[in-house]
Amino acid sequence: MPKYRCHKEVWALKIKEITFDIDIAQKENRETTGGAIITPEDAVFVRFEVGAEYVSKHKPKAGGYYVVYEDGYKSWSPADAFEAGYTKI
Repeated sequence: MPKYRCHKEVWALKIKEITFDIDIAQKENRETTGGAIITPEDAVFVRFEVGAEYVSKHKPKAGGYYVVYEDGYKSWSPADAFEAGYTKI
């Protein structure tokens, strides 16, 4: 099988914490949106919300990376895989 090396440039933030809306909704006794709030490890960046589709598709976990590609596609990557394939520029 041919071997490939990644040459893409992406934007990414390491995830310190994820607060899933389902947990908040249970405390507030309301329906969940299915989304989550991501807290970046780097305190320079503010917390931000991701929708249910992102959460369902990528199943993000703290310690991994929230990744945005040049075409706007948003993804999640485990830390080991991301750090092995990308270098900060």
